[in-house]
Amino acid sequence: MHVPHITDDIAVFSEDLDTLITVVRDIDQTEAVLFGEQNLVEIPTLIRIIICSTLSPRYVRDLRARIPARIALIDAPMSGAQIAAREARLSFMLGGNTADLDAAQPLFSAMGKHFHRMGEFGAGMQAKVLNNLLAASNTTMTRLVLDWADDAGLDISALLDLIHTSSGQNWFASGFNSIEFARDGHAPDNTIAILVKDIASALNAAPQGADTSLPEAIQDTIKNLKSRP
Repeated sequence: MHVPHITDDIAVFSEDLDTLITVVRDIDQTEAVLFGEQNLVEIPTLIRIIICSTLSPRYVRDLRARIPARIALIDAPMSGAQIAAREARLSFMLGGNTADLDAAQPLFSAMGKHFHRMGEFGAGMQAKVLNNLLAASNTTMTRLVLDWADDAGLDISALLDLIHTSSGQNWFASGFNSIEFARDGHAPDNTIAILVKDIASALNAAPQGADTSLPEAIQDTIKNLKSRP
């Protein structure tokens, strides 16, 4: 019986590897895993790559031309933060060939609860960056509302309860006390900064001629978030 283990030895990791799931931070790290210092696309036993990072949809679609045709490609960005990962109830936005998605479904079922098949390879990533654009806007406005509530002397717990059952309800406000980064300020290596990166990914795939002023304003505001007590 195969015993799961953690290793930082690339030779051990690569031995008889048939499915690679990448969950790295950005394009640079994805490049390192696939083509750079780790160069895992060259593993002869590899038959499937699943991209779970949130990246530019244009970059993801372009991977098909760079990776051998014998390797199936699935984009499977996920949503739910650490608490959902620990409880195996992540949401996956999936892009890929139907047969490839069917074959990989047991892997997704072991990690998540909600599975949204969005279309061919790259469609999952497009859906994810649009979802994250909304998440970033909810994060930004909720944090602004809480700051203004502090200034007005409102009880924050009471206000969050109100928002949860009223027209201002959103994922960030409803999960504020369980989302691990809810009170964080912006820092280059934290989850708040990932939202900045995710907005950049959405902007990279924006329709030609689209008005991007609102997403850019949200991005700038997130860059200036300070931590809350």
